[in-house]
Amino acid sequence: MELEIIKSKILEFKGLKVMIDYDLAELYGIETKYLKRAVNRNKERFPSDFLIEINDHDWKSLRCQFGTLKAERGKHSKYLPYLFTEQGVAMLASVLQSPKAIEVNIFIVRAFVYMRNLVLSHSELSDKLKELELTYNKKFKDVFEALNYLLNKDKQVEEVKVRTKIGFRKP
Repeated sequence: MELEIIKSKILEFKGLKVMIDYDLAELYGIETKYLKRAVNRNKERFPSDFLIEINDHDWKSLRCQFGTLKAERGKHSKYLPYLFTEQGVAMLASVLQSPKAIEVNIFIVRAFVYMRNLVLSHSELSDKLKELELTYNKKFKDVFEALNYLLNKDKQVEEVKVRTKIGFRKP
């Protein structure tokens, strides 16, 4: 099983990395209804940070991430899908006790870890960029002030022309 296939099935939902139940069922080689049935029988193993039950509005916005549905009749469930976080996927291994489920679960957890490491490396790079930006902004502060002065010089000249004279006037 390729890591790229699994990574393509990991979506972002409200800041969390999640997988949809029918993608997991496909990876495990079972029907979605059997996966849902196993989860529903073991609800106590899936707290709200492991399993997310979404509403219709959230489902429509999430579907935008992966395109349109196929037109085949009976291809898609009439029930809203479950979303599993990384911990929820790990818990599925204890609910679905087949050798294939355990093998697939290992690949999925590796994909989540890989993506987390990727995000961490990007955040480190953005922190370094911000640090460089602050350093160079301090060094070029005088240059920016001179440029602003030159750009706004015409406006200052116009303001001087409009001013009324002050001081004493001869009668």
